[in-house]
Amino acid sequence: QVQLVESGGGLVQAGGSLRLSCAASGRTFSGYAMGWFRQAPGKEREFVAAINWSAINIYYADSVKGRFTISRDNAKNTVYLQMNSLKPEDTALYYCAADVSFGGLASESLYEYDYWGQGTQVTVSS
Repeated sequence: QVQLVESGGGLVQAGGSLRLSCAASGRTFSGYAMGWFRQAPGKEREFVAAINWSAINIYYADSVKGRFTISRDNAKNTVYLQMNSLKPEDTALYYCAADVSFGGLASESLYEYDYWGQGTQVTVSS
């Protein structure tokens, strides 16, 4: 069983920054691929960013490329999402997810992920 706890969300003005954290339980966190997804009211959950276990493979949605950075600290069992130049359209509930399969890749598909956090709200005002 893996537990994921997100933090760092909040209310920020357009152009501002936030850093989300996702703390994971489990002794083999260093072997997990991790992803960030978001869901706005009335919309489907969408991919934001993903990172494989070694941080060699990293992917971003086109909508956040150049503004968001995903990273991980395996010693702290934590994955981060640094969000800069935030826009009102970034407003959503942000979830982190873990793919615990052996050799899991950094996938854009939410169906590849086995465990999900409860989410942290990000609201960007114009």
